[in-house]
Amino acid sequence: MIRAAIVGLGRWGRSLVTSVQGKSDDIRFVAAHTRTRASAEDFCRDQQLPLVSSYEQILADPNVDAVVLATPHSRHEQQILAAAAAGKHIHVEKPITLDRNSADAAVDAAYKAGVTLAVGYCRRFHPSVVGIRSRLADGLLGNVVSMVAQHTTSTGQFIAPDNWRAAPEEAPGGALTAVGVHSLDHMIEFAGRVRDVRCVTARHIPGHSDDTTTVMLHFESGATGLIFCSVATGTNFSFTLYGSKGLAEISKPNLQRFRFVPASTQAPTGPISAPPDQISEHADFDMLNAELTAFARSIRDKTPYPVPIDDVLHGMSVFDAIVEAARSNKIVSVRG
Repeated sequence: MIRAAIVGLGRWGRSLVTSVQGKSDDIRFVAAHTRTRASAEDFCRDQQLPLVSSYEQILADPNVDAVVLATPHSRHEQQILAAAAAGKHIHVEKPITLDRNSADAAVDAAYKAGVTLAVGYCRRFHPSVVGIRSRLADGLLGNVVSMVAQHTTSTGQFIAPDNWRAAPEEAPGGALTAVGVHSLDHMIEFAGRVRDVRCVTARHIPGHSDDTTTVMLHFESGATGLIFCSVATGTNFSFTLYGSKGLAEISKPNLQRFRFVPASTQAPTGPISAPPDQISEHADFDMLNAELTAFARSIRDKTPYPVPIDDVLHGMSVFDAIVEAARSNKIVSVRG
């Protein structure tokens, strides 16, 4: 059993705790720390979770094997460096940091310390995402032609002006930081390295940060990608991969609906129609439990975490290019 400490007890930090506490044979939370202690005391009492006064106290605790960081993005680098120096394994929410240089520093520190560093791209574990992965591996989708993703929420209107998520420095690229990075991660896994990007951001609700982002991506393989993400409209998620032998689509905010459509194998003789859909539903899958279980097992078994760090780092290079493309209104090449 891996003994972990949660750092940051906002909405997402609490969700991470409740996904495994008392439900997992692989990991349990034994300590917590958050900047706003008063707001977390009742939650920690209900979860029988000791609430400590500092991050340093957690790092000095020999009963803590790992830290789970659900903290502002701008703090990730220094918190990872400190955890690595203390010999603690690290699970950090996406994005790992806010630029490639700081991500490199964090990864290098974890590598030198010999600790596991896992980045919370929890959607990789969902059965619908596994459905695309397996059909690509089996050749049923053929070569990737293009991918189209939409990831939207209505959460922007509920973020208080003094909340860290409302700060422009915490949300470069607009809604990319909050939600779009998941779709970017899927595209990197399925199509490989990105060659160049173009990005447009906009602001549709009152606030200090852009809330809506559209990104066009060109991959080294020749595939293309389009990501639309926003925190200023209705909640929705869809991801479609178009391959040379068919298409696969994930839909609904919880990713529960998966659809595969093979390409036609003969010319149409009348109105163009597609072969029958292959549809599966995966309701109530707990992605947070799945990612934290994988994190614990990678520590226990000394195996790589299933989200490759090379993909994470390339994603940060793409992130940098998207931010620059939004600022310059130009097509920006992705650095190696």
